[in-house]
Amino acid sequence: MSATPSTTWASAALRLMRHRWHETRASGTLGPEVLQRLGRHVAASEQLHTGQIRIVVESSLPWSYLRRHALARERAVMLFSKYRVWDTAQNNGVLIYLLMAEQAIEIVADRGLAKHVGGEDWQTVVTRMAQSFSQQRYEEGLLQAIDVVSSRLVQHFPRSADSALHNELPDEPIVR
Repeated sequence: MSATPSTTWASAALRLMRHRWHETRASGTLGPEVLQRLGRHVAASEQLHTGQIRIVVESSLPWSYLRRHALARERAVMLFSKYRVWDTAQNNGVLIYLLMAEQAIEIVADRGLAKHVGGEDWQTVVTRMAQSFSQQRYEEGLLQAIDVVSSRLVQHFPRSADSALHNELPDEPIVR
C-alpha cells in the first residue's frame, strides 16, 4: 500500500518537529562526567587491541538529511568518513552512533573487522543498547557496546607484546 501525499507530508512534518525538539537533548543526557568516563573506557579498551572506537551522539539530523528523508544509517556512514574512522592502519575502526531524536543506533565497522563480524552480531549489540536506552540508561548502554566491540576487536585484532601502542583516533565521544 502506498502512502498518500498528505500522509507523507504529515510524517515528514512530525519527523522534523521531533528532530527540532531534540536539538539540545544529547548534551543534557550525556554530561561532561559521563563523556569523560566513556572516553576513559574507550582508551582502556584500546589497550587490549589494535582497533579504534569512536562514539558519536547526535541530538538530531541536519536539515539536509531531513529534507531528503535520509535514515540514521546514512548519517552514521558519513560521520564514519568525516571522523576518519575508516583511516586506521589495519582498517579496524568502529563507529558507535546514537541519534537521540529517533532513538536510532548504528554501528559501522571498517572493512578489516567487517570481514570477521557480520551485521547480525552488531544487531545484537544494538538491541542491548536499545533496551538500556529505553530505560534512560545511556551510559550503561554505551559502556556495554564498547565492551562488546572491544571483545570483537580483541578476538580479531589483539594487541601483542610487540604492538606499538598508537592511538590513531581521539577516545572522547563526540556530541553534536
